[in-house]
Amino acid sequence: MLDNLQLLFVYAPVMNVQMILDGIFVGAVFALSAYGLALVWGVMNVKNLAQGDFVILGGYVAFSLYKMGVHPVLSIPIVAVVMFMFGWLVYISIIRRVIDNDMFVSLLATFGLSLLLQQVMNLIYGPEVQTIDSHFPIATMFDDFVTIPMVKVVSLILAAAFAATVVIFMKKSRMGQAIRATAQDARAARVLGINTDNVFAFTFSLNASICGVAGVLVSMIWVLQPFYGIVYSLRTFAIVTAAGLGNLPAVIGMSFALGWVEQYAGIIAGAEWQVAAAVFMLLGVLMWRQIQLRRQRQVVR
Repeated sequence: MLDNLQLLFVYAPVMNVQMILDGIFVGAVFALSAYGLALVWGVMNVKNLAQGDFVILGGYVAFSLYKMGVHPVLSIPIVAVVMFMFGWLVYISIIRRVIDNDMFVSLLATFGLSLLLQQVMNLIYGPEVQTIDSHFPIATMFDDFVTIPMVKVVSLILAAAFAATVVIFMKKSRMGQAIRATAQDARAARVLGINTDNVFAFTFSLNASICGVAGVLVSMIWVLQPFYGIVYSLRTFAIVTAAGLGNLPAVIGMSFALGWVEQYAGIIAGAEWQVAAAVFMLLGVLMWRQIQLRRQRQVVR
């Protein structure tokens, strides 16, 4: 570990540029999935434990289209529509039945959905790791010390464009306004004539669509495996819990922070500590918030 620290900060400090860039590229994908979870959690109060499996499923849909000759970038609209319809189906068949129950029921239902999706993907695609070659070149800087795969740059641009589209939709469209009204007070929204059941269905479907797009980006820059969904679920839960609900800038910031933490943890402590870094970051944020709350507490007289 000490040797790795010396390598980063003494012998080859230019490697920090690589870590920062990789953290940005990775964080952009995390931000998409985390924003979808924040939507479902904030509007419907449902903690979707199958969030990461939605991401992997979207990647496998892109992989199937790739086998048919469709480039992953061109498959993004198709995957978004397919995952939107899949999310609507899941809402009608599962989520609608548990949304009015307590948190434990929704956790149990989505955990079962996660296991089901993993096994279905395993039966269809097999347990082997799958990759997609997007045929993008690799740029280098600083005498080849820093490599920038153009596929990651394209993924960053696509993630930013899709996130901006979702934000504009949420602010300008009638459905987006209905979603925000339902998130503030579902009972008041029903009194004002908003069909909250349709809003819940659309919100969950939109989350599935967002995860599908994130899955396409994952398939382009990483690998796919049916049981990798839990890794992305853990990351998105850490980001949303640390950033808070309904705070998009904080979600984006925490996503980039998690990307940087994972990159440095992988170099300094080893690749096996990358996912654990998300848990440690979450614990650190929660402890800091607890300290802040204790400072603000006052005795009621």
